[in-house]
Amino acid sequence: MPPAPVRESPALASSAYRGAPISSGPPVLVVHAWWGLNAFVRSFCNRLARAGFSVLAPDLYNGRCAATIASARQLRGTLKRETITTLLRQSAAQLMETSRSAHCIGVVGFSLGAYWAMWLGEQADVPVGATVAFYGLRPGSYAHTSSAFQFHLAEMDEFVRPAAVRRLRKTLSALDTDVEIHTYPGTQHWFFERDRLDAFDAAASRRAWSRTVRFLRTHLG
Repeated sequence: MPPAPVRESPALASSAYRGAPISSGPPVLVVHAWWGLNAFVRSFCNRLARAGFSVLAPDLYNGRCAATIASARQLRGTLKRETITTLLRQSAAQLMETSRSAHCIGVVGFSLGAYWAMWLGEQADVPVGATVAFYGLRPGSYAHTSSAFQFHLAEMDEFVRPAAVRRLRKTLSALDTDVEIHTYPGTQHWFFERDRLDAFDAAASRRAWSRTVRFLRTHLG
């Protein structure tokens, strides 16, 4: 099934997209997969906005998108760590500025974006209250995190090793934070993305969406 039509909203800056309708609800930063800030991501942002969140998605590729794995790998290879970390910090600050009553933000990341969402969730100087990672992990100590974590993992995922999941589960279980790890039977990487026809799983996507919204509302107020 092709992705639903996306109703565009004005970007705050050349490197960001605001979910529509604009809301004063709990702030959520969305970090895209290696495909780029494409129609699926904008649609997801709008969906979160309709659920009552204030949503911002930085564009790591500055307007470029990929449709194939080969072109996505090529785009990912252009990324510079310092540029991404600066952009994510700026985006988090911008989101807090537009949600003045909020004390923390949520972060949702897909695949490549999950890695960077978890990086942001580990930063002690960034007020992240909830981190949601779709089929992506990042090693770390997370000793100074203020974030709760929720993971949506595919059962048959060539990009996420079971050993990495076990190590991360052990690391996070030792912390005083809420952790949810959901694995969806029979699914593959990108199972949540409607435009990835080879992987999209409608039933798993519905469960993951419901869990994501509940988790964000619980931890962001």
